Amino acid sequence: MNAARFALAAWLAAIVTPACAQAPLQDTVTRTAVPAGYRLVWADEFDRDGLPDPARWTHDTVRNKDGWYNNERQYYSAPRAENAVVKNGRLVITARKESLRSAPDWGGQPYTSARLITRGKADWTYGFFEVRARMPCGKGTWPAIWTLGSGGRWPDDGELDILEHMGREPDRVSSAVHVAAGHGGRSTGGAQRLPTACSAFHDYQMHWTPDGVSFGVDGFVHAHYPRMDAGARVWPFDKPQFMVLNVAIGGDLGGPVDDTIFPVAMEIEHVRVYQRAPEPRR
Repeated sequence: MNAARFALAAWLAAIVTPACAQAPLQDTVTRTAVPAGYRLVWADEFDRDGLPDPARWTHDTVRNKDGWYNNERQYYSAPRAENAVVKNGRLVITARKESLRSAPDWGGQPYTSARLITRGKADWTYGFFEVRARMPCGKGTWPAIWTLGSGGRWPDDGELDILEHMGREPDRVSSAVHVAAGHGGRSTGGAQRLPTACSAFHDYQMHWTPDGVSFGVDGFVHAHYPRMDAGARVWPFDKPQFMVLNVAIGGDLGGPVDDTIFPVAMEIEHVRVYQRAPEPRR
């Protein structure tokens, strides 16, 4: 790493402030309330059994033939109950040890899963986001709850990882920010211990404002990325982002896969997006 790149990485790391798992999200987030003055603008409560609501979600399959990013090993299916289904008030995204050789876009993957996105259905600029979920467990799982810039240019349009969980570290959850000035292995973020990530449901939260982005679990912050007037390479977050829910297998972060764990599932009870209510007209 040259000196300029090292300085940039150190600067980016310094601007994200990890916090104690017991620190409140700056008095704006509690376990049962959203910030004052915010209203619910979009939600999926998963209260209708069957395939995920096509009015809200699209199945992202675009990289199946060529292989998914980060050396991941899964095939993301089109609508298929074996990989994504709503039942008993929950969205269940299931990864399986199987090869869909008959699918025309199969790229040789030995596992199937699902990646649901709201792109083309809904996106947002700023807000309070909450996803109540329970993680799968097992070496090789890599579930995530995150947003991507709707402009489609990565990393220029930014990425906000509300939650990432690696099955090889079952009691740790993390969040990250990816921008043009620091992404992939040079992203910034924070983490906290969560011993019940795989056995209990938790509220994974993000509060995104024009001044910064905070990430937390059950109302307790573990990372904050402040806005800086240093241009779009550091702060591209004044434009819309769409939601992504997925369970990846293996890859750079998922690591070696234990084939005895399958099938494994991430379960989600709700996805809610709140935004500040507009000021009343005078």
